[in-house]
Amino acid sequence: MIKKELFLEKISPLICNGIAHRGLHNEEFTENGLKAFENAVNNNFAFELDIHLARDNKLIVCHDRNLKRTTGKEGIIEQLTSDQIRQEYRLHDGGVVPTFEEVLDLVQERVPIVTELKPEFKNHKALAKYTEETLRRIKDPKSIMLISFDPRALMPFRHSRFATSILVSDGDKKSAKVFYLKKLFDSGDFDKNMTMEDRVRKYQKDNFLNIWTVNSKEDVDAYLDFVDTFTFEKVDPEYVREKLKTKYNKE
Repeated sequence: MIKKELFLEKISPLICNGIAHRGLHNEEFTENGLKAFENAVNNNFAFELDIHLARDNKLIVCHDRNLKRTTGKEGIIEQLTSDQIRQEYRLHDGGVVPTFEEVLDLVQERVPIVTELKPEFKNHKALAKYTEETLRRIKDPKSIMLISFDPRALMPFRHSRFATSILVSDGDKKSAKVFYLKKLFDSGDFDKNMTMEDRVRKYQKDNFLNIWTVNSKEDVDAYLDFVDTFTFEKVDPEYVREKLKTKYNKE
């Protein structure tokens, strides 16, 4: 864990203008798709995505391990090869289910990518290994931030050039225990429902805090003074950006 001032030196300033959850998606652009990511880039927003490890060790970008919700077709990523996914699945917006490398090719380090490692079937070591190999191409370490609910997936990156953040969920006993490991990582990324807890308020005084998922203007207004940035969706991105800019200008 590093102090907030040092953490801010380790990340891109765009992180502090809000993080588009699973890309800047909407009714036209499916979450975690290249169109949603391009929309975030075009609007100069950092964005979050999720990576799973396919059977051939390719990193696949999708929130769920099952492709059903975003493609309409059943399929467990970890049980499929990347070729099978490319040939047999399409997102609801018609796009491919992208690999992490394809997203990096699209973005070209123009905006930061908050990358959530999603281990499944106890593959955290392999997921971290292939993530590390893929990230060797990154020139600007501020263009990548690594997050996970599973501290085992983040541990190999503790002393890397990339910022790390531990995800903690409200109401999940297993995840709540992870809160006590927060000092192992550079920052905290907490369920918004935890924001006003005394332990979180104490943490945020000296450490960088992001919350998820802010999805209304009311959320933005309610939490603005108590966090350092938001992961957001379904809310006007310019409203998020302007509110956070105002906050930092005050400080």
